[in-house]
Amino acid sequence: MENTFSQRAEASTPVHNQLAEVRHRRGLSAAALAARVGVRRQTIYAIEARRYMPNTLLSLRLAQVLEVPVEELFSIEAETIPLEKPTPVELLALPESAGRSDWPVRLCAVGSRMIGVPSPPVLGELPSADAVVVGPGRGGKTLVRAFRGEEEAGNRLIVAGCDPAMPVLARHMLKHGSVELIPAQCSSLQALKWLKDRRVHVAGTHLRNESAPGSKSGVIEKFFPRGGFRIVTFASWDEGLVVARTNPKRISGFADLTRKDVTLINREVGAGARYLLDSSLKKEGISPRKIRGYELTAAGHVLAAWHVQTAKADCCIATRAAARIFGLGFIPLVSERYDLVIPDQHWETPSVRIVLDSLNRTSLKRELEVLGGYDTSETGCLPQ
Repeated sequence: MENTFSQRAEASTPVHNQLAEVRHRRGLSAAALAARVGVRRQTIYAIEARRYMPNTLLSLRLAQVLEVPVEELFSIEAETIPLEKPTPVELLALPESAGRSDWPVRLCAVGSRMIGVPSPPVLGELPSADAVVVGPGRGGKTLVRAFRGEEEAGNRLIVAGCDPAMPVLARHMLKHGSVELIPAQCSSLQALKWLKDRRVHVAGTHLRNESAPGSKSGVIEKFFPRGGFRIVTFASWDEGLVVARTNPKRISGFADLTRKDVTLINREVGAGARYLLDSSLKKEGISPRKIRGYELTAAGHVLAAWHVQTAKADCCIATRAAARIFGLGFIPLVSERYDLVIPDQHWETPSVRIVLDSLNRTSLKRELEVLGGYDTSETGCLPQ
């Protein structure tokens, strides 16, 4: 029976051994226990002293005699994993209210630069992240402590912008091409700035050229006067006034925003929705000072609509898709095309090829149409 032991236990074996404690609780001597399982008394002492490790058969016999689960006798001790040293990365702007030291981020390589994209929390679950912010680093960088390997960062694509349907595109890209899309939530203006600074791969925008309402190239060319980019249509959407379900305050247009019983939640400067509001107020001769809540802002269509859904505001300007998410009322104002701006240096990369392939799939277009009310007739096209 002595050969029921598998091997001599090393001092560093990470096994939590409670055989002696359980044996004493049962009132058994080492000799009595040894006799019942068929080994020598010295063997029991050797196991309790962690000089020997019992094999599966002997472990089961010991547990059976002592009337406890095997895990109560022997369990693997948790290994202490040393924390890696903080790594400096370029961090995209954090929301003002979330500049704390433990903010979660996703890591992504853009050329030779490592970029950290803030990963906002999702209601009811922990955010997906690769690292947490530790503190400021040198040269404008931020120190993060990563808990996932940076090798994953090269198979990712950062798309900056405000379209709430980016997760739909991300799902299709993973399904058909194994490339992970990392959304960087921001205004259209900020997306173009980050693209110019080569901090993201793709920028989404729905900013309009006021001198030519049907064209956006003039806005984009302000950032890229020498060209070097291509535009791909993501989809067209309706943008308008989002109001509470059944519209209890009977809001029908911009003039109603001046009423004392109506509170607006605005979008940040640089957002397409902010441009739409300001240009519309100017055309109708309405002073922003007359609008309650004009100075209050929300970053993104969905967050703005959430303010209406939770009665923190009575109205906002957002997409039909954002209103649908919460079952809110929607008053359409304009139809706009949301475009993806892709620099020439990324155009032929495998990741961008997967973006284009996904945009031309019927399954993605159908999901955008049904879930968000998008017009996908030009999705995947290169507008003239």
